[in-house]
Amino acid sequence: MQWLRSIFNELFGLFVDDGSFAIAIVVWLLITWFLSAHILTDSKWTGLVLFGGLAAILVESARRGARR
Repeated sequence: MQWLRSIFNELFGLFVDDGSFAIAIVVWLLITWFLSAHILTDSKWTGLVLFGGLAAILVESARRGARR
């Protein structure tokens, strides 16, 4: 059974390098989806909010990576 866990960890590591970065992106996508469905009705603003949040997450992740 250990080999199955090892395979899963290797596959997960192929696609996810930084777990907190991936979680932050998923959370931001959910927040943007909620905002676009309930508050932001103009798709132009939804795109800008999505881009701004993802850019901020990327910058913060790069700053944390540079500190290490």
